[in-house]
Parts: sequence; C-alpha cells; structure tokens
Amino acid sequence: MFLTVLVFALIAVVAGALLGFVAQRYRVEGDPVADRIDALLPQTQCGQCEFAGCRPYAEAIAAGEVEINRCVPGGDAVIVELATLLDRDVVPLAEEGIPPPPMVAVIREEHCIGCTKCIQACPVDAILGRAKRMHTVIADECTGCELCLPPCPVDCIDMVTVPETVDNWHWPRPDELSA
Repeated sequence: MFLTVLVFALIAVVAGALLGFVAQRYRVEGDPVADRIDALLPQTQCGQCEFAGCRPYAEAIAAGEVEINRCVPGGDAVIVELATLLDRDVVPLAEEGIPPPPMVAVIREEHCIGCTKCIQACPVDAILGRAKRMHTVIADECTGCELCLPPCPVDCIDMVTVPETVDNWHWPRPDELSA
C-alpha cells in the first residue's frame, strides 16, 4: 500500500514538473484571438472606434465587450472579415445602420502656415509638406479620422465628403434604402 502511494506521488511530481516546463517553454503571450483580430484592423490608430488604437479595440472585441462594427477606416470589408473570423453576424457600420459618407481632409493651402502639426497628428502619413511650406493631403491615403483638425492653429483643414465615383460606389443595403 505504501509503495503504491509512493509511486503515484512520484508520478505526480514528475508529471507536474514536466507540465511546468512545457508551460514555460511554449507559453503564449497575449490573447491569440485578439492578435488575429488586430491583424485584420487597418492600424490607423485614428480613435474613431472610441479606443486609443487598433490593439485595444481588438482586445475589447475578443473579450466580447464591444461589437465588430466600429472601425470606420476599415469599413464593411473589415466587418465582414471580423464576422467570418469570429463566426458572428455581419453588423452595419453605423449605429443607425447607415454608414457615414466617406470623408477626406483637404487643406486650404493658401491659409497653411507650414507648422507641421497636422503632419505629426496624422496616423497614416497622408499629409505631405515641410516646415514653413504649405501642406497637402494625399486623398487616397486619408482615412477621414479628423485627428489633423484640432492641432491646426489656423483652422485651414476641412473635411469634405468623398465624391461618389464608379470606383467607390456600392450597392445600397436594404436599411440604406429605407432611410
């Protein structure tokens, strides 16, 4: 009887040591689901989702704290990818079901003083220019996050709706037609 208990105790100690070693050797840092979600997000760090960046938003999605429809720069494409990854239903982008029209920053160059504050604020490097020279926005790179507006000391940046063209037109969803 004593020998049996001793053998089981020895097996438990060896198994525990082996499990401890394997746990340390093959430890997973962070949440792998949040990592996969973060990889799908556009990494603009714009804050339009009401989080400080894409990683905190990904962690909140993985924890089930928020819905997958807050990424404005990613749009419908990111929502579909997130829904597929997480096996959830696709949810419309805007809270009311109608996504806001895409916006882009435009600098009134005749008023720009070349302070570079907007360049520093842009999370996607969509603004070109140098100190004491006028700046301009690369419209194809701008996500419409509006982070360049507050730092501008002369208020020379406007947000304008991207005109609808053949390249950016989409079939309206049923909820867009009823609005």
